[in-house]
Amino acid sequence: MSRHVAIVTDSTAYLPQQAMERHHITAVPLTVVLGDKTLEEGTEISARSVAQALQKRTPVTTSRPSPAVFAAAYQRAADAGARGIISLHLSAEISGTYDAAVLAAQEAPVPVRVIDTGMVAMALGFCALAAAEAVESGGTMDEAVAAAEKRAVGTSAYFYVDTLDYLRRGGRIGAAQALLGSALAVKPLLQLDDGRIELREKVRTASKAIARLEDIVVERSGVQEVDIAVHHLAAGERAAQLADRLRARVPGLAELHVSEVGAVIGAHTGPGLLGAVVSPR
Repeated sequence: MSRHVAIVTDSTAYLPQQAMERHHITAVPLTVVLGDKTLEEGTEISARSVAQALQKRTPVTTSRPSPAVFAAAYQRAADAGARGIISLHLSAEISGTYDAAVLAAQEAPVPVRVIDTGMVAMALGFCALAAAEAVESGGTMDEAVAAAEKRAVGTSAYFYVDTLDYLRRGGRIGAAQALLGSALAVKPLLQLDDGRIELREKVRTASKAIARLEDIVVERSGVQEVDIAVHHLAAGERAAQLADRLRARVPGLAELHVSEVGAVIGAHTGPGLLGAVVSPR
């Protein structure tokens, strides 16, 4: 890497590997604790393994990267010629990752701007891509940060889960919200709101919830040029069908990414997750 500004994110961005390589983006891994084993997301444990563990009620927790892991990533970027680093991370409302990055940045060999995007999954990934593209266009560090922050402000993330129990267990959603979502066996639709996971709507059946998710994405997209990501956990057929319908219904669709989430998000949402990110260009 010889670019003057390096882009660092974390493993919950779920960027396609090809995009990370093309734009020279580094992802610092979060970890999953499965039973008595601590494993790095993306290299040592898969989302499918987490889904199977959850179904067997094996204890699963997650952990932020340590400041030392961030420090090593920043050092590698500096050694490769970066004169500045932009470090973009998932919402500080749902993870301590941002705080660990801030601690590491204080001792980094080059200036580091740490950004709490308030996002997660490809909602975070689109922010990292915006920063990288700004740098590639000759932008300054400030201009790249501004591009990422503008993308974050415009991006929306919605998702359906079969149950709120996993989010409740991990402390990512309040017990009262989880109880409300479970009442009368309704199916919950959630969204990211100010960096927090909030209950958006309650729908009677899974099929109606997924249809509503599709409608929300179409409404949010409008006719502007947008990138969309469809995420899932152990629900590949659902994701493919949703992606096909969005291709037909979103007139300004620029790029559409379909992927299974990683182990960290999977640990908190459980199997059956279906999510969609709308990111205007």
